[in-house]
Amino acid sequence: MRLLDVTEAVGLVRDGDAVWIGGSGAGHAVPQLFIDSLAERFATGGVPRGLTTVRVVGIGDFADRGMSQLALPGLHARTIGSNIGNEPALGAQVRANEIEAYSFPQGVLSALCREMAAGRPGLVTDVGLGTYVDPRQGGGRQNDVTTEELVEVVQLAGREWLFYPALPIDVAVIRASTADEDGNLSMEEEAVHGDSLALAMAAHNRGGRVIVQVKRLVQRGSLRPRDVRIPGALVDHVYVDPDQRQTYRTAFSPYFAGQLRQPRPLAPDAAPAAPDVRQVIARRSLLEFAPGDICNLGFGISQQIGAIAAAEGITDALTLTVEQGIFGGAPAAGADGGAGVNFQAMLEQPSMFDFYDGGGLDIASLSFAEVDAEGNVNVHEFDERPRGPGGFLNIANRTGRVCFVGTLTTGGLRVGVDAGRLTISSEGQYRKFVPKVRQISFSAERALAKGQQVRYITERAVFELTADGPTLTEIADGLNAERDVVAHLGFRPAVAPELRTMDPRIFRAGPMGLADDFNRGGAT
Repeated sequence: MRLLDVTEAVGLVRDGDAVWIGGSGAGHAVPQLFIDSLAERFATGGVPRGLTTVRVVGIGDFADRGMSQLALPGLHARTIGSNIGNEPALGAQVRANEIEAYSFPQGVLSALCREMAAGRPGLVTDVGLGTYVDPRQGGGRQNDVTTEELVEVVQLAGREWLFYPALPIDVAVIRASTADEDGNLSMEEEAVHGDSLALAMAAHNRGGRVIVQVKRLVQRGSLRPRDVRIPGALVDHVYVDPDQRQTYRTAFSPYFAGQLRQPRPLAPDAAPAAPDVRQVIARRSLLEFAPGDICNLGFGISQQIGAIAAAEGITDALTLTVEQGIFGGAPAAGADGGAGVNFQAMLEQPSMFDFYDGGGLDIASLSFAEVDAEGNVNVHEFDERPRGPGGFLNIANRTGRVCFVGTLTTGGLRVGVDAGRLTISSEGQYRKFVPKVRQISFSAERALAKGQQVRYITERAVFELTADGPTLTEIADGLNAERDVVAHLGFRPAVAPELRTMDPRIFRAGPMGLADDFNRGGAT
């Protein structure tokens, strides 16, 4: 291991290199100082040029930090990731056809790190079949200048699969908390472990360099062997950032690091106010959860489910997970999403996706941008900005029960709750239930073939996937199915013979009483 400063580290990157950057989302285990310095080096000296950058999870704050800082003309030739949505400046280059870009599922890229480390030719999986990443539907290419096919359909054991070939890796840049003088790394202050070990192994075994950002150095022999996450034999270079933050938002939380357990929130002095539209949807989704379920909560509305479950006193009856590796406890929301508190374990991300891909989840609550007449879902292509699905495709692929959540319409929708009833004061101008989605993130045909239970949950209606497509099964009390629901869809859905009223508890102030339901064996 060679100790150097970050300027020297960035100087090791050469024109045309494939650079993999570790970490996740809004600064979780992200080697941010390397990104800062790479952007500065290119801005002042015009090198290195023509890079291929790869990251398993989108890295950015939805503004100007993270990969957006590398949106400099000439720096990139190609970029590969699972969600460019939180990297808007880089996304603008992709939209303008200035660089090549691919969007692959987060779990695919995570598992591919490990396949590359093992010297295997790539990853064979059914994740992505029948979706936008299937080469028959675009192969994950995000613009017109991206032409090379990086995904193949293969036949194996009498079935179709997708084959994602191994990718080049010249430099892997990862982050840890502490390095000793031999380069052994511990991650005691990180909110996630991510793909750091697999990335280091992949780069080392394929002749690339492994560069590591740490917060501190210690004498050799200081780290307990059980605390070493990455052995020094895999590490080429280390630089120190004493100001390293846990995430962009949080300097350091011992709860995110798993060093302490966060106390339970005190009971409120008074019942909470009437729920807003997002809370109504999250509450209805939570009614699909059952005692003992192992669950995943997606980005957006579903992130509120953890707090609602805690307020209902049922967190201990569920095992909530986060794809970055948090198993149990309560997932963090908002800008710290990806972290968690009071968790049972912090796994490496490839192992978490092994669990998901194998069908380990009982239920998932995920967002939707569009739903079409067949029941297909689009979550990644819905405005003028390039985005991506993150871990959506892996999570939804084999989970037995899937809830897709979102408002019925968007763009000016104004919904309130008055005396325990939903009121619509202004309808959204854009339909989210459309004849045909722009791109498929979730295939209804494959879901029906696998026997998955799929529900589409909105603030005013619930639909269930059947052979006839999304079938209207529930409506909010006081609303008219034709006037308030069907008239705002881009297709005419089937309607259940016994159209039920949505559970009135989701519209009322105060707890819903789910602890009592769970004690009786279920939420519904």
